[in-house]
Amino acid sequence: MSDPFFHPVSGLELPRFAGVPSFMRLPVVPPGHDRFADVDIGVIGVPWDSGTTNRPGPRHGPRQLRDASTMIRAENGATGVRPFEVVNCADLGDVAPNPADIADSMARITAFYEQVKVAGIRPLTAGGDHLSSLPILRALAKDGPLGMIHFDSHTDFFHSYFGGQMYTHGTPFRRAVEEGLLDPKRVIQIGIRGTAYDTEDKDFARANGVRLVEIEEFFARGIPDVMAEAREVAGGRPTYVSYDIDFVDPAFAPGTGTPEVGGPNSFQALCVARELAGVDIAGADLVEVSPPFDASGGTAFLGVSIMFEMLCAMTGKG
Repeated sequence: MSDPFFHPVSGLELPRFAGVPSFMRLPVVPPGHDRFADVDIGVIGVPWDSGTTNRPGPRHGPRQLRDASTMIRAENGATGVRPFEVVNCADLGDVAPNPADIADSMARITAFYEQVKVAGIRPLTAGGDHLSSLPILRALAKDGPLGMIHFDSHTDFFHSYFGGQMYTHGTPFRRAVEEGLLDPKRVIQIGIRGTAYDTEDKDFARANGVRLVEIEEFFARGIPDVMAEAREVAGGRPTYVSYDIDFVDPAFAPGTGTPEVGGPNSFQALCVARELAGVDIAGADLVEVSPPFDASGGTAFLGVSIMFEMLCAMTGKG
């Protein structure tokens, strides 16, 4: 059982529209806090989008996701998992990026997550654009390359953008494989779709053993079959989970920078995360929520609902 200190504030004690919002109404326990070492799973904001190449805005994602997350309750209605009673969960605060310097921001992110890893805390991250995953992986893969289950409409395996810019939200996993942070033979990418300039990203991924499940195959096979393969690819060893909100069709998640039509609906978006139960999740992220394009707030609420499903999977229950 978890320590009651780490239980979220109930909406029956304080209305959800009241109080200072933290992720899922959990206690805020940043590095240096006297309870930091007692945290099992830490929710972290990375308010940074300097890797964005289309519509900006994910730097504002963690703040909106926190606000939307006050609607998350204690129990998973589908699985019965009560994650806050299983493990000690806390909001670890935000990494402070340098919006004028990509390299410095990545160094800051890596340094923050190194503290998290040393403390034995598994991180659940709210981005931020998808470049945020690279400096996180630099910290988490210190002991050896991780596998990855990746939900996205894009591979993010491009070599470079705009004449040699190596660090954008379209390149993080190319760099991660090159740096030995990911074992490409233990990487599966699910939901890939949309128009393209060329096939350079897919060619690199396939040549290195990455399993690509494009959207047509995803729908033809169905979620249980695809996710059974994902668990097999992960292989029972430490695996990172990266979930780009543009995996979801923009009819259900319009608040993102590079939307692609023809994706899953909200229910299917939750189901794939629910099927992560049993995976050895070393860390996970939900990225690319862009509040300027999320007028209703629905994208953010879907995003935190997905994060809750990933949190439940990270407890080892369900």
